[in-house]
Amino acid sequence: MSVVTKNGTVLTDEQLERIAEQFEDGEWPEGETRIVRGRPQLFEEALKSVTYKDTASEIAAMDARAASLGLSRSEYLRALVRRDLAKIAKA
Repeated sequence: MSVVTKNGTVLTDEQLERIAEQFEDGEWPEGETRIVRGRPQLFEEALKSVTYKDTASEIAAMDARAASLGLSRSEYLRALVRRDLAKIAKA
């Protein structure tokens, strides 16, 4: 198995083990040293949660539509809101 880094470098399991050993021994390899935990940010700006209640059937329909587009519920709703706000900005 291998991993592809952000810059396109392919690392094998053996290479990852060697890097982990260097890190654990305090000998971090040259290059990027900043460790970022968690999922990569989707946007430059911090995200805040927005919630609302809806019926189970509406949520099921929304989830089905999002899935048919290859999106999560959040991605689908963000796209709808952005599309509506873009219409207002053009007016």
